[in-house]
Amino acid sequence: MNIIIWNCRGALKPSFKKRVNELVQNHNPAILVVMETHVGGDKAKEITDLLLFDGAIHTNIIGYAGGLWVLWNADRVDIALLSSTEQEIHAEVKVHYTNDSWLFFAMYASPKYVERQVLWKKLISVAELYNMSWVIARDFNEPLLS
Repeated sequence: MNIIIWNCRGALKPSFKKRVNELVQNHNPAILVVMETHVGGDKAKEITDLLLFDGAIHTNIIGYAGGLWVLWNADRVDIALLSSTEQEIHAEVKVHYTNDSWLFFAMYASPKYVERQVLWKKLISVAELYNMSWVIARDFNEPLLS
């Protein structure tokens, strides 16, 4: 099963839909995580309704910053939202052909240190709550050197 994680740097770009279609055609993902969309709310739904996926979860954005979408093909996986914030989407994934379930945590961390700390605390609490396999698709937005 393929999962693609893509930092698109803006889903309003004219090339966005074409790039998504190329990714789907070339890699056939069951799940696509799109980060840094800069789009939320009704506009995010309007865009994802035009893509080649059956399901979608969107986060809110702050101004034009951030934006995180999890898209999936319902004939291959079921995804149940557990929680979300502007920085993360936490869900349970059930794979149809194996009947396996696992936790999925998609995150695009804030570039602000204080906000990233809130996300780290959430990761710790989630790890303590669930005793099952866990996949993290992420951009920690953490500079290696400052």
